[in-house]
Amino acid sequence: MDLEHYIIQMESNADTIQQMVRLVKNEQARWKPNRATWSILEIINHLYDEEREDFRARLDIMLNNPDQEFTPWDPIASVTERAYNERDITESVNMFIFERQESLRWLNELESPDWDAVYESPNLEMTAGDMFAAWVMHDLLHMRQIVKLQWFYNKRALEPYRVDYAGAW
Repeated sequence: MDLEHYIIQMESNADTIQQMVRLVKNEQARWKPNRATWSILEIINHLYDEEREDFRARLDIMLNNPDQEFTPWDPIASVTERAYNERDITESVNMFIFERQESLRWLNELESPDWDAVYESPNLEMTAGDMFAAWVMHDLLHMRQIVKLQWFYNKRALEPYRVDYAGAW
C-alpha cells in the first residue's frame, strides 16, 4: 500500500470537503429533503466524530494494542444524541479539519505499520489495511452525499427556473 499517496489523498479530501461547504449557510447546512436523509451539518459532524472516535482510534488499537477492545460507537445514533443538526457549520468544519490534521500527523508518524494485522472480536474481523482503506473511502461516500444535498437544495431554491439543461441527476 502506498501510504504516502493515501495520506495526501486524505488531506485533499478534507480540503475538498471544506471548499464544498464554504458558502453554505446554517439554514442550508441544516436542510434535509426528508427525515431519513442527513443534512450537510450532520454529515460534517459525523466526519468529525468518525475521525477522532472511530478510524484513528480503532486503527491505533489494531496496530498497537490488538488485544484491546474497541470502544462502543454508534454513528447513526450519534446524529440525534449529539444534536449534530443544531451546531454551527463553520465551527463544525473547523473541528473536522483540526481532527483530520491530527490524523494526518499521526499517520505520518507510523513506522512500518503491519497492514495485515488482524483484529478479531465477536462482531468484527478485519485487518489494519482494511480499516485504513475504509477510512480513505469514507470521505468519498460523504462527499457524494454533500453534492447530492447541494443539488436538491439549490434546485429547489432556483425554482421556478428549470435546471434540466444542466443534465439529469
